[in-house]
Amino acid sequence: MAVEQQEATARRKGEHIRICLQEKVNGVGIETGFERLRFKHNAMPELSFRSISLETEWFGKKLGAPLLVSSMTGGTDEAGAINRRLAIAAEERGWAIGLGSMRAAIEQEELAASFKIRKEAPTVPVIANIGAVQLNYGFGPEACQRAVDLSEADALVLHLNSMQEVFQPEGDTDFSHLYARIEQVCRSVSVPVGIKEVGWGIDGETASALAGVGVAFIDAAGAGGTSWSQVEKFRSKDMMRREAAEAFADWGIPTALSIAEIRSALPSMKLVASGGLQHGVDAAKSLALGANMAGFGRVLLPKAAGGNSEVSVRELLEQFERIEFELRTAMFGIGAGTIEELRNTNRLIAI
Repeated sequence: MAVEQQEATARRKGEHIRICLQEKVNGVGIETGFERLRFKHNAMPELSFRSISLETEWFGKKLGAPLLVSSMTGGTDEAGAINRRLAIAAEERGWAIGLGSMRAAIEQEELAASFKIRKEAPTVPVIANIGAVQLNYGFGPEACQRAVDLSEADALVLHLNSMQEVFQPEGDTDFSHLYARIEQVCRSVSVPVGIKEVGWGIDGETASALAGVGVAFIDAAGAGGTSWSQVEKFRSKDMMRREAAEAFADWGIPTALSIAEIRSALPSMKLVASGGLQHGVDAAKSLALGANMAGFGRVLLPKAAGGNSEVSVRELLEQFERIEFELRTAMFGIGAGTIEELRNTNRLIAI
C-alpha cells in the first residue's frame, strides 16, 4: 500500500510540474491588480543609485532583499532537484525560500529528502509547509512539528487551497472547524506559524480572524497568477469537473487588493505578497502597498526545472539578480533609498 501511495504522490506532483510548465494555467478574465497601479515618477530622486539598500530581516535573519521563493513543490526526485536549485540561488542572493506541501514527507518519510535543502541554504529563512485542511485528516501539532524538524525550517506555513481540493480528483474538502485547529498548532509548534492561500487571495476579515488565533504572518497569494482550478482541470478525467473549472477561471481576490485589505485590517501583521508577480516592479508595488516580503513562484519554475543543474542554477541567479535590479530601479525612480522608505511612499497611485 505504501508503494502504491508513493507512486500516486509522485504521479500527482509530476503532473503538477508538467502542467504548470506546459499548459495555460493562469486565471482567465482576472489580473493581479498591479496593472492598475503606477508609481509617480520622481525626476529628482536626491540619492545615488548605488546607495539604495534592499536589505531587510525576516524571522531574525538578514536578507539581501525582501524577496521570497514561494512554496512550489516537493515529494519526488524531480521536485527535490528543483528545490535544491532554488535553494542554491536563494542562498547566493539572500532570499527566503518556501517549500511545497510536506504532507508526503510526513506520511512517507522516504520522500523527505526532496524537502531537505538546509545544506544548500544554510543562512536564509526556510519555510516548511502543510495544507491546513490536513488538520482535519489526522495531522496535528506533532505532524506539523515533524515537518519543521525534517526541513530544519525557521517557520511553518499552513496553506489554504479549498477551491483546488474541490477540483482535485483526490481532494480533501472538509474545511470545517479549522480556526481552532490552527490555534492549537500556533500554540504548540516551535517556530512562527503563518497562513498562505495558493492563488485566490485572503480578505481582511479572514486575515483578522486568523490573527486572532495566533497566526504570526500571512501570505496573501492572490489571484491573477496560477489558478489551481485550471491546473486540476488538466489532471481531471471527470468531464463535469473539467467543464465546471472554466466557470471559476476568474475566481479570487486580485493580489493587489488582497494585500491592501490585509494591511488595512492588520497594520502590524507580517505580510507576504505573492500571486502572479512577474518582475521587480510588481515586487516594488507590493511593498509600497504594505507588504514586508514579495514572493515569486511559477515565474521561477522554467529555469529551476531545467535538465542541467549547473545551467539551471546560473540562469536562476541571473533571474534573481534581474528582479532585484528592477526593484532597486523602481525605488530609484521614486526616490526611495531603503525598503522602509518604499513601504511608506505616497507615490503609488491608482490609474
